Amino acid sequence: MKRYDSSFKEQAIRLVLEQGRSVTSVAKDIGVHDNTMYKWINQYKEHKDHAFPGSGNLRPEDEELRKLKKRIADLEMENELLKKVTAIFAKDRK
Repeated sequence: MKRYDSSFKEQAIRLVLEQGRSVTSVAKDIGVHDNTMYKWINQYKEHKDHAFPGSGNLRPEDEELRKLKKRIADLEMENELLKKVTAIFAKDRK
């Protein structure tokens, strides 16, 4: 699958949004499916500057969500460890 950088996508989107060209003609000219162009346009309209963060990067809200999920997983693991340690100490007191 061919990957396109954010600059390429933004230039293609500008042809549609600013120059009034049809999605079909731009998609054909750059060699992508119409649906791909529609997806890019929707992403751009929804996220503007963060629409195409690039490989390995996330939009700010996605990055925060990733961090929060990791924090939850860490706390759950810590909680399980504390339960086991508590059980061990409780057993030793008997």
